[in-house]
Amino acid sequence: MPSPISDLELRHLLAQISDREGLESHLQQSGRSLYCGFDPTAPSLHIGNLVPLLTLRRFQLAGHCPIALVGGATGLIGDPSERVDERGLNDVDVVRGWGERLSQQVSRFIDLDGKYAARVVDNLEWTSPLDALGFLRNIGKHFSVNAMIQRDSVKNRLGREGEGISYTEFSYMLLQAYDFLELSRRYQCTIQVGGSDQWGNMVSGIDLIRRVDGQQAFVLTVPLITRSDGLKFGKTADGAIWLDPDMTSPYRFYQFWLNSADEDVVPFLGYFTFLDSSDIADAATELRDRPGERGAQRLLAREVTLLAHGQGALSSAERITAALFGGAVADLKREDLEQLRLDGMDSTSVENEEELLTALVRAGLAKSRGAGRKLIDGKGVQINGELVEVPSQALGPERALFGRYHLLRRGKKSWHMFFHE
Repeated sequence: MPSPISDLELRHLLAQISDREGLESHLQQSGRSLYCGFDPTAPSLHIGNLVPLLTLRRFQLAGHCPIALVGGATGLIGDPSERVDERGLNDVDVVRGWGERLSQQVSRFIDLDGKYAARVVDNLEWTSPLDALGFLRNIGKHFSVNAMIQRDSVKNRLGREGEGISYTEFSYMLLQAYDFLELSRRYQCTIQVGGSDQWGNMVSGIDLIRRVDGQQAFVLTVPLITRSDGLKFGKTADGAIWLDPDMTSPYRFYQFWLNSADEDVVPFLGYFTFLDSSDIADAATELRDRPGERGAQRLLAREVTLLAHGQGALSSAERITAALFGGAVADLKREDLEQLRLDGMDSTSVENEEELLTALVRAGLAKSRGAGRKLIDGKGVQINGELVEVPSQALGPERALFGRYHLLRRGKKSWHMFFHE
């Protein structure tokens, strides 16, 4: 079996290991169980969660059994890691609903069948029956407050004047460690993987397992990805890039990766794909020799969109991209246009038979009807691939794509969608 640790190191995805020599030896036997946790703090995971998710899959491909833990319990508490202030507490039913959605999402990235079948579990299953006194007596007594306040997630908050940390978030470390202990007992789980911001919480789990059950466990962290310009990965002017196609369309998802900076694209191919080192090296060579062709970016966009959304969504994203940059809007399908309406371009609803000039002004595409007329007279406006020659043209369903959509192209690159409700 290939070593998943060597693969992670080759991809620059190895941040910390509690005991590298011991873990390497431990992994020589196939079928080891490992886990990573994902708290439901939103209705969807985002692309920052892809690194640990794909790490689980990398271990599975190397012959081990991943567990994706959805934190139905810890999501009610709030992880203080990488936070400068206290999280707001979400309603129990909301967190439960988010947890169900996350369970479906993580299942797409790991194989739930076969010799090394993965599991998806919820820590609410073993946390909800706990009583406070029993937890404090049996688990809390193994934690030193002196050691806890030295953890970065706590120390950074304590050092902020006027902020501090609540006991609720301070207790998160105990719950995460207890998860590791419970998974160790239930599934012989010996390894936890997570982001480097989780290191303190994760090593607390190792210590708890050793103290309570006398068993050895390991933790491994992956780095928190940042872009070459220093910005936190996945953040855009419009917000996070979600894995849920109803929150971020496959087209916008594809465009995010396609627009990666030259300095980022080769590292991203290592972080976010299963391409081997020779394919990544070929992409790097092409980028160096023919940067204008953006072949590495197209490869990245294809691979990650395929992983996250499947072949159908990838084909749709590529079809939309080709249509908008090539102007062949007639090739678009109804679902393509709905993706564009969701988040692919600015859109404005129109009344049946609303005059184009009125719609242009209302959408902010022309300052006045006169400016709109001048734009049209200058052959600067197309709708659904056809040049507009009559300024008084009406936007009716009979002229719309699929009876609903009008794709307006202003100049060579500016697009706007008008649609009927």
